Amino acid sequence: MKLDLLVVTVHPDDAELGAGGTIAKYVSEGKKVGILDLTRGELGTRGTAETRKIESTRAAEILGVSTRENVGLRDGFFENNEESQLAIIYYIRKFQPEIVITNALDDRHPDHGRASKLVNDSLFLSGLRRINTQQDGQDQEPFRPRLQLQLIQDKYIKPDIVVDITDYWDIKERSILAYTTQFNSSGEDLEPQTYISNPDFMESTRGRANEFGRNIQVKYAEGFTARKILGIRDIFNLI
Repeated sequence: MKLDLLVVTVHPDDAELGAGGTIAKYVSEGKKVGILDLTRGELGTRGTAETRKIESTRAAEILGVSTRENVGLRDGFFENNEESQLAIIYYIRKFQPEIVITNALDDRHPDHGRASKLVNDSLFLSGLRRINTQQDGQDQEPFRPRLQLQLIQDKYIKPDIVVDITDYWDIKERSILAYTTQFNSSGEDLEPQTYISNPDFMESTRGRANEFGRNIQVKYAEGFTARKILGIRDIFNLI
């Protein structure tokens, strides 16, 4: 299955938090969109890898993505090495996405920046014909996406581009809240409260989307960074 957009992020829920509105927007426009989680999020303070799988499946259904898969790297301990790179190259060549969105270049969570570098290196290597990977017993063709963008996560980073998600905020919010063990905890369960389980976290997520939106005179937007200068063909199509 060839995808238009693939969101490759290290933890289940990263895609929803950073790009849920953008995913929903392009799904609604008929684009083929997928999510690739690098780990199962098994080191999370709340919930388990099993509950996270159920939640991520439900979130994918809410967003309407064409596919969601998991690479199965070790949460917290994955490395940017040949084994990890080849695992990601397999999926890049399998889905041949035009655009890839991945984790923040730099963030308070060490997994995020490390995953961003791992994905960046894997995308480059995926285009090299002398690196062999196979799918269903057949050699895969080399492939490199046209564009790579990064999320803006916990640490505030000035975006290079923002996407209007005003009409898709409700879908984004529902996809996030599908992770019932992770967000909007009342504090009545037996699991410890965390930075993201406090209901204030969702308010801050909404506030950031509102702030990004204000910069382009819309209600809600998501911001992304780029590793290269972005070009456009028509300046009259800018918001």
